[in-house]
Amino acid sequence: MDKSKGADTSQTATFLKGQLRAALIEQRLGMPDRLQRADLLQRVMRIWLVGRPDTVIGAYWPIKGEFDPLPALHRWKEDGELQGETQRRRIGLPVVDRVHKTLTFHAWYPGCPMENDAFDIPKPKDTELIVPTLLFVPCLGYSAGGYRLGYGGGFYDRTLAALEPRPFTVGLGFTNGFLDDFEHEAHDLPLDAILNDNGVVWPVS
Repeated sequence: MDKSKGADTSQTATFLKGQLRAALIEQRLGMPDRLQRADLLQRVMRIWLVGRPDTVIGAYWPIKGEFDPLPALHRWKEDGELQGETQRRRIGLPVVDRVHKTLTFHAWYPGCPMENDAFDIPKPKDTELIVPTLLFVPCLGYSAGGYRLGYGGGFYDRTLAALEPRPFTVGLGFTNGFLDDFEHEAHDLPLDAILNDNGVVWPVS
C-alpha cells in the first residue's frame, strides 16, 4: 500500500476545509442583514432557554462576525433574579489553557474586569472558575446530525472530552452557515442542539 496517497488525501481535505472556513468567514462578515438576523437569533435563544433547568451556562466572546449570545444570556440571568430563584444564575466565558489546549470557564457579568488572551480575545480577569451544565458554542458552519465546523483548533472537542459530566451542547449560527454536503470526521462529536435565526435546526422534531 502506498501510504503517501493517504497523506496526500488528508492534506487535500485539510486544505479544502481551510478554504471553506475562509469563505464562510468572508460570507458572514459581508452579510448586509447580519444585525437583523442576530436580533432574530436572540429571540430564538431566549425562547429556547425558557424551562431549562441550568443555572450555570458557558458561552463565548464573539469574533469574526459571530453571533453574540451575551445579551440573551444577561436577560436570562436577570429573569432568574426577578423570579427570586434560590440558586443564582451564572454565565461563564472561556479561558484558554495553553498547556492542555483546552478551555476553562470563568464567571462573566457586564462590566467585569477583562483582559485579552493569547489569541487577542477578551476573557474574564481573575473571576471565579465555574463548570457549566449547558454550553453555547459558535458555529462557523453546521450540518444535519448536529455536526459543527469550527476554526480547526480543536479546543471545544478537547474541552468536552475532559469535562465530567459533559455539558449539554448547543451550537449557534446563522442560516447561511448550513452545509448541505459537509462530511464530518470520525472523531467529531455531534452537538445536542443547534439554533439559527430561523429557529431550532437540530434535533429535528
